[in-house]
Amino acid sequence: MQDAQGVELAPPSDITYLHGGYGQMFEALERALEGREPGESVRAQLEPADAFGEYDANLLRVEPLERYGPGLAPGMQVEEDDNIYTVTDMAGGKVVLDANHPLAGMALRFSVVILTVRAATEEELRRGVSLPR
Repeated sequence: MQDAQGVELAPPSDITYLHGGYGQMFEALERALEGREPGESVRAQLEPADAFGEYDANLLRVEPLERYGPGLAPGMQVEEDDNIYTVTDMAGGKVVLDANHPLAGMALRFSVVILTVRAATEEELRRGVSLPR
């Protein structure tokens, strides 16, 4: 996975998934893979709305550092108000909390090679996930 400028965001990896709208993959990427056969390559660019959504400034908060006590550091996560916030900055007695996904607002590029395609088992269909074989 790369951003729109070609910077690698995640190293290549093998994945399996259950095709057919089971929520294991972005819908736009799943559509790009529809009907593909082993050996085929697919390149797809997903705009933010088709991936992790647009960046929402309303999900950014600045709070007093003393509210969280000692030990808080950038990169840590805080759960509040049904959101998970990532500590992105700390300075001047304040802490910046961001509930956006780290890839929100970014277009993402995927390069996929189809290795195998198989029918799902009854158990996979019942569970809605691809199981190890």
